[in-house]
Amino acid sequence: MAGMLMKMACVMVACMVVLAPHVEAITCGQVAASLAPCLQYLRAGGAVSGGCCNGVKGLNNAAKSTADKQTACNCLKNAYSSFPGIKSGNAAGLPGKCGVSIPYKISPTTDCSKIK
Repeated sequence: MAGMLMKMACVMVACMVVLAPHVEAITCGQVAASLAPCLQYLRAGGAVSGGCCNGVKGLNNAAKSTADKQTACNCLKNAYSSFPGIKSGNAAGLPGKCGVSIPYKISPTTDCSKIK
């Protein structure tokens, strides 16, 4: 019985090692929380708050790998349907307003799979 448990433990550890590089650090919850202070701007325009830019900068700093960038992109695309009233021009211009450069346009039509 102890030998069987040891084999099971080894298999589980091996699976964790194989899958670990594929774990995404960025989640849609993190994206939503980071950009929640931006909703007013995204819907109505006007001034961008410091809290909004802090969220944009933090999210940009967290999304370093290709997988993280693609996940963040997909989460942003999903936000268009989750938070009605977002104006695409405001969303596309938000990174620039906060002094951040991202490798894609924030848009519901962006092909996130092409982001590197």
